[in-house]
Amino acid sequence: MPELSPVLEAIDRDFDNSLDRLFELLRIKSISTDPAFKADCRTAAEWLAKDLKSIGFDAGVRDTEGHPMVVGHHDGPSPDAPHVLFYGHYDVQPVDPLSLWHDDPFDPAVKEVNGVRVITGRGSSDDKGQLMTFVEACRAYKAAHGAMPCRITVLFEGEEESGSPSLHPFLEANADELKADFAMVCDTGMWDAETPAITTGLRGLVGEEITIHAADRDLHSGVYGGAAANPIRILAKILADMHDETGRVTIPGFYDGVEETPEQIKQSWNKLGMTAEKFLGEIGLSIPSGETGRSVLELVWARPTAEFNGISGGYEGDGFKTVIASKASAKVSFRLVHKQDPEKIRAAFRAFVEARLPADCRVEFQKHGSGPAIQLAFDSPMVTSAKSALSDEWGKPAQVIAMGGSIPIVGDFQSKLGMDSLLVGFGLDDDRIHSPNEKYNISSFHKGQRSWARILDAIAS
Repeated sequence: MPELSPVLEAIDRDFDNSLDRLFELLRIKSISTDPAFKADCRTAAEWLAKDLKSIGFDAGVRDTEGHPMVVGHHDGPSPDAPHVLFYGHYDVQPVDPLSLWHDDPFDPAVKEVNGVRVITGRGSSDDKGQLMTFVEACRAYKAAHGAMPCRITVLFEGEEESGSPSLHPFLEANADELKADFAMVCDTGMWDAETPAITTGLRGLVGEEITIHAADRDLHSGVYGGAAANPIRILAKILADMHDETGRVTIPGFYDGVEETPEQIKQSWNKLGMTAEKFLGEIGLSIPSGETGRSVLELVWARPTAEFNGISGGYEGDGFKTVIASKASAKVSFRLVHKQDPEKIRAAFRAFVEARLPADCRVEFQKHGSGPAIQLAFDSPMVTSAKSALSDEWGKPAQVIAMGGSIPIVGDFQSKLGMDSLLVGFGLDDDRIHSPNEKYNISSFHKGQRSWARILDAIAS
């Protein structure tokens, strides 16, 4: 087995160059949800394939109906060496509103923020900086030993931020090529800036966009106000009806399959010391808005939600225009837990909306992806090995946590490839992912590389 210390030394020695490479990738405007950036998404995929080839991977860009995938393979020391599949995504969220960014979101830099050195720019944390921690660990192994410690397959997706519409058919068509002993996913975070974490629980997701249609054109609110149906008012009433005064979701059947969190699990979460004031204080809030009587960690890790992510209708420009809109829209997402069925949730939501629609109005629905909740074993051999490797690097015991977000591919790895996943990432709650002024700590990028090197070493052992 290759020695670890020369690999860690190679990472430290080459760190400035690794920053330069990350900056090259961050400058590519790979916004998957906006067709205007289709060419940029392909550019990002081609950049990654070329970089993987430079360290010995048999890598290429694979076309899909949407944005391309990047797949790479590297042999291990022997045909029977452990085989891992590493997943990340190269696409990023839109940058709107641009006016709230302190700097150009696609002109990355190293800055000091509150005494901490950080990498700035869209994708620095989600997920380009994260995926490059693994690539750089592989590069260091090749530099130190001319070989990898195990067999490695890499899969980089270009549509994670837009619902992964091409992922299911791609996995099905390439299942034999992609199947490995287990998967590794880097789209997660640490417990805090000094404490690494392994995520074993993920909430599921259902995304829906609804548009309420009323009159056949926008109307003068003086002529028609009080007589004609107002789709904004109808939409607002529907959305308001979705929660009761205690924060529970009122859609019939919504809580089917939702189990209470075991008391011993809640006690272990309570020992982490996270209060609502501490969790919300970092974003300028203090009072939880979810179900009453539950801790903040239970709310974000183990309870389902219905949230409104965008709403539009009528005149939205500067000034004032007295119209009754002909239509109004909302984007709604549901985070799911335990055994909730995503398609049953979608159907129940649509029935809930239709039951509240006036007879002379209509509703249009648009799907935006779905995936079930995931619960992985917290004491599997790969988790135990990774905990030890992370603790050695960071000097603090790695925590085993859950996560409020959703990573649908983890469920796909289970259902389509028969693989469990190791979820290790180095993002932080204050990285402002999906928001203006996204950042990634220098320590996350540097020690993230060293952490993956240690995990690969543990796997090879």
